[in-house]
Amino acid sequence: MSEITDLRSYIEVLRDEGQLAEVAAPVSMKHELADVAASLARNDTGAGLFTNVTDSPWPIFCGSVTSHRRAALALGCEVSEVIEVMERVLDPTNGVAPLMVDDAPWKQNSITGDDIDTAALPIPIHSRGDGGSFITGAVTVAKDPIGGRGNLGYNRMLRLSPTRFGFNVNEWRDVGTFWKSREDPDAPFPIALAIGLDPAIMIAAGVKTPVDELLIAGAIRGKGIEVCQGLTVDVAIPAAAEIVVEGLLHPTEREMEGPLAEFHGYHGEAWNSPTFEVTAISWRDNPIYQTIIPGWYEHIYLGNVLPREPLLRRFVRHLDASADVHIPPYGNGFLAIIQIDRDNPGTPKNLAMAALAAHINIRNVIVIDRDVDMYEAAEIQWALTNRVHWQDDVFTVPHAQGHEMDPTADMRGVSTKVGIDATYKRERREYGTRVQYPPIDLSSYLRP
Repeated sequence: MSEITDLRSYIEVLRDEGQLAEVAAPVSMKHELADVAASLARNDTGAGLFTNVTDSPWPIFCGSVTSHRRAALALGCEVSEVIEVMERVLDPTNGVAPLMVDDAPWKQNSITGDDIDTAALPIPIHSRGDGGSFITGAVTVAKDPIGGRGNLGYNRMLRLSPTRFGFNVNEWRDVGTFWKSREDPDAPFPIALAIGLDPAIMIAAGVKTPVDELLIAGAIRGKGIEVCQGLTVDVAIPAAAEIVVEGLLHPTEREMEGPLAEFHGYHGEAWNSPTFEVTAISWRDNPIYQTIIPGWYEHIYLGNVLPREPLLRRFVRHLDASADVHIPPYGNGFLAIIQIDRDNPGTPKNLAMAALAAHINIRNVIVIDRDVDMYEAAEIQWALTNRVHWQDDVFTVPHAQGHEMDPTADMRGVSTKVGIDATYKRERREYGTRVQYPPIDLSSYLRP
């Protein structure tokens, strides 16, 4: 596999591996692009590269990491090694520091001052319930004003005017912590948005960690990620970005932004959010704009699956050293699957309890056998239908703390957590073996 150094080299890897869907037909930025991209993810067809987007001067790419197959390509490993690699790169002792360089391709074209117009950016309207054009695929780059530590993250941004965005930020995110730690927390705070990136940086930005997330990206690539100083802000920005938007975050100058399709599958409410004043827009020659389809597979993969599966596996393997885990994207980060070789009737429930305690988001846990494919939703449904006696094989934990955005929880995130033993209970009834039909290459059977 070719070396991945930026978005363009990753697209070439996807193309070589048959994991790129190149869409040359004209598509609209209003709903249609997102509709097609969501179908690509649903069918695991490949990442989408849209080369004929109506009213966009640039191609638009999405679906960078929406499955374990593409995660493996992004990480440079086999599918079976994704969790091991993530566990290794998340260890701060394996981090590789970024490298400062003097120049970057994204400085080839820039607009500043009175020339700034955010309409230059081809920002889609994704879902029919969205409140406007949202930047969703940008990585927010910031710097701790006290300690100097860099930070990567994701924030939704609604275009409000030619020079301003609404900037949604959770109180616990590092960007909020950074601006509040200053002597004057209400003063404008410099940040940059990097768009069109090596997926190693995208994956790292989805991790909540006390170190600079660029160290994680460096660990993925085995070398330091090159960064370059911004044109108008004192922030070290990934040099290989396709597009960079610089500006000042105004903590006290707030406007309503939203709603937007969120990870839980609903349209999140509008928030009275800080505003982001753009001071520069820069891009490399012939750039590729990158977006994330909100409330869909890549959104879940980057924020819930890749950073949390290693933690989940560590908890359950404390009880069963061979157990495997998966957080399926269709479960919005609230569902965990545990796969085991069942040798004790009580083990599945113990493992489910361990998983429920591993991360606050995990609300439902299903334990299955090895003959059930944990990556196939239809297989999970089969196990639930055929191997669960609902009175005996399900337990609940009422009034447990979960995520505040969980649609089943109250406003503080308190709801009922559920563990389900969907393993084959031979001690209850021997029912033979599952029907299996091996996969067949139909090309030799069907006429072209």
